[in-house]
Amino acid sequence: MPSLRNILSKIFPLGGIGGFLFLFLLTSCYRDSSTINEQEEAHDALAIGDTLTQEQQDSISFYSTHHYTEGYNFEVYKDSISLLAQQPEEMISQMEIDTFAVYKNHHIVVGDIRILSQDSIDSVWVQLATDEGRWGWIHETELLPKVVPVDPISQAIMFFSDSHIIISLIIVVLIGIAYVMRHIYRRNAPIVHFRDISSFYPTLLCLIVAIAATFYASVQMFAPETWRHFYYHPTLNPFQVPFILSIFMSSVWAMAIVFIAAVDDVKRNLPLVDALLYLSGMIGVCAINYIIFSITTLNYVGYPLLVAYCYFAIKRYYTVSRKYYICGNCGKHLTHKGKCPECGYIND
Repeated sequence: MPSLRNILSKIFPLGGIGGFLFLFLLTSCYRDSSTINEQEEAHDALAIGDTLTQEQQDSISFYSTHHYTEGYNFEVYKDSISLLAQQPEEMISQMEIDTFAVYKNHHIVVGDIRILSQDSIDSVWVQLATDEGRWGWIHETELLPKVVPVDPISQAIMFFSDSHIIISLIIVVLIGIAYVMRHIYRRNAPIVHFRDISSFYPTLLCLIVAIAATFYASVQMFAPETWRHFYYHPTLNPFQVPFILSIFMSSVWAMAIVFIAAVDDVKRNLPLVDALLYLSGMIGVCAINYIIFSITTLNYVGYPLLVAYCYFAIKRYYTVSRKYYICGNCGKHLTHKGKCPECGYIND
């Protein structure tokens, strides 16, 4: 049965990369109907801006800076949030009040937003409706750190942004990599960048992860509001987001496609045990790249480090890992002519 790489190579001159570009062209032809409606509504709002009420204008202004408005759905992310059963003015006036808790994993909907300038703690009050049919008010500064949008992409962003999760992942990744590297060196098995196979896809995958991590940190540094809007209104379509986010989303899609091609090549080049070890090491290198470049870019060190890493990875592949010859006896790929390390045959 022909491999994925061979099929892609017959359809596209550049193999998997050509397929990746072709898929993006198909994706660019798609427009989400909800996005079209939002754009039409925004255009209509601008066209009749003079006829909008003050309340409607305030709602549009709040949405443009806070990225959510009435009707937006959240899920409680922390242990619980406490909602005020009365009106916010009663709390500000230090009247007797009642509160009730909404616990983790419960859904809540924004019912109203009020700006109370006389509140010295936080002027923004948000009214929420719970999935149990109760209504209550809360300060925005108290609400947002404890909730997450219901969209699974937003929840994934929140999960991987949690400092405790990041520290735990770093520890697990380092332990896993140490274990895998120990077995790789004991078996003298191939590993990406060092004793690599002749396929360029594993190296390309590591490079894409490093580039994606750099762009991820860059968006958070230079366009935090763009990233915040994406967090509240995520999409997998790279043609529905600003340019810098489009590059990041394109790199995410590229990761998935190149990973499939890399796995296909590894299966063809290595026996099962070595293939599993190689793939584990490759994933470990990608995890290290993500951690290093997403952190160092925040201090601007990641940019020269990315250039140096790209130079190292590409040079290493073309000078050490790339196989130019094939043994005439056993068919093993060779870096140079001469004695085959597999069968001992002399290739002139």
